[in-house]
Amino acid sequence: MANPTETTGGSKASSASSPNPKNNALVEQLAQVLPEHAKFAIHHLSTPPTLTEPLNHPPALPTDTKNGADSVDVRPRKPLKTYCEKHFLAVSIEHPEFKEQLLALALEVYIYTTSFSTLIFVSKADSTGYLNLLKLPQGTPSPIREVTTTFVSYLVSQRRRKHIQFIINLFARAQSQYLFPGSINNGGKHVLDDRGLVRWWCRVLNPLLEPSSENNTEWEQIHGYLIVPGLEPYDTRLLLPRTQKAKDNWSLSDPLERISPYASDPATYGKNIPPRCLIPMYPDDPKARFVDELEETTPLKQKLTRGWPTPKTLDQFWELMSHRQECSSGRLTGFIWLVLDPPSRPSSSATNQSQTQSDAQSDSTAAAAAATLKHSETDSKATREKKQKKKKVVLKGPIVPRQPRIKTHQRVHFPKHTSTAHYYWPEEGRGQVILDDSGYKRAVELLLHLEFGTAKQALASTARWINEVNVGERWSLDIVGRRSNPMIPEASGDGTMGSAVNNLSGMIKRKRPTDGEEASSCPGEAAPVNTLGSGLVRKKPKTADSQQPPLPTPASSSNGTQVNVLGAGLVRKKQKS
Repeated sequence: MANPTETTGGSKASSASSPNPKNNALVEQLAQVLPEHAKFAIHHLSTPPTLTEPLNHPPALPTDTKNGADSVDVRPRKPLKTYCEKHFLAVSIEHPEFKEQLLALALEVYIYTTSFSTLIFVSKADSTGYLNLLKLPQGTPSPIREVTTTFVSYLVSQRRRKHIQFIINLFARAQSQYLFPGSINNGGKHVLDDRGLVRWWCRVLNPLLEPSSENNTEWEQIHGYLIVPGLEPYDTRLLLPRTQKAKDNWSLSDPLERISPYASDPATYGKNIPPRCLIPMYPDDPKARFVDELEETTPLKQKLTRGWPTPKTLDQFWELMSHRQECSSGRLTGFIWLVLDPPSRPSSSATNQSQTQSDAQSDSTAAAAAATLKHSETDSKATREKKQKKKKVVLKGPIVPRQPRIKTHQRVHFPKHTSTAHYYWPEEGRGQVILDDSGYKRAVELLLHLEFGTAKQALASTARWINEVNVGERWSLDIVGRRSNPMIPEASGDGTMGSAVNNLSGMIKRKRPTDGEEASSCPGEAAPVNTLGSGLVRKKPKTADSQQPPLPTPASSSNGTQVNVLGAGLVRKKQKS
């Protein structure tokens, strides 16, 4: 872990010292979904596409035939070249009393790209709970959900490649805090339980499954997948959004065979692809930890020829996952995918053929480099032998010291090409501050060492994080929301539409009036008087020595109204001794 006092902006790019207009599309989209007149500020970090470890294990080479018998070559194939681009979005608000920036929520996203597909993995998302300081009107849509949906949709639109499949994947696990230490102590933070969190993420991604009419032509098919290990299908379906198209847009299964480059090309990789080659592995992922355990306990030859002893299928893998890692801690965990297929996706064999050709070219280049290195080593050995035969030269004269070179901050090494067969990195969609991988890790680790328990602590932590990430230079983008809060119209007395008032009169069940009440409901008639019958009143019994006055007889009052008088039979006396 990095020291929190270290400067995290030591590897920033020179072009990111001041805000630039390359994120205008993100600012515009966020302004349309945020509440009207509410002021926000976004801080967007990103890294260039960097070569990383492949997400899937490659299958074995095809079977060779020697002397009429089949002998399996246990060498694995060369994995797909994979690049990773990291994004971190932090949203802050202005404190109403101190007029300073206060972090409200943050989102971390990884973008993995290969020649076959582009995958967005939502790593972490968290809030501080200080959005209640804005005092938004009741009924306002959640800014956290709207910002998350908009940012993921923005990255999809900016990193979309022609004829390339796009995938969105995340792992939903309920936890009190992810990115803001101490925020659980804030009473305004609303922490969802396990079912609520899975349901919330499904609602966040559901708008991407129902695009507008203008974007219908961008993708041929968009479908969502949900798996909750250990939960029955009937209970899992209750976590899906309650919309008309939810049943058609969501499936209670996994799309691993559909999104795998190995399973989509049986002519090259074979028809039977083991589960170990279909399951992607991400940082801090329970699937990856389980796969690592299976890999360590299985010999290499068996893994490549027959796969793991158990599980043999993906269904068995998910069944075992319900008893391991975070899935067996007593809380539900959800695995969610969104698969976006392009309109005219080329055949996987053509993509794999181009990948094979590029791998063959790289292999030939590596062989030529090895031969050149071997010759250079031979020449250098002969040169060293000649130098050893010569007499040693003794240096004489004054020693002139060399002036030290002052090292400035390291700059990010940008890729030579913004678009290749393996990744796409346009100008639009990059962060306001672009860091290399080590600088990005220091920025995120600094946030994990701060404190957000109280408003004063959160203000100090926010100022420190913003200043140290970009070495004191301003890099935030201001946003003013433009989304008005929908009101329920109600007709006023003069026929105009007044303010919205909740009228519950239609929901109150009234008692049906009796015949006598219906007869007296006409205007101009007096309401009847409820009188008690003589048998409904019980009096306290009298003592022996008490003197009671004689009971009055029924009489009429001066105004002619009859007075109710209790009869003598309603009084119970104590027997005298």
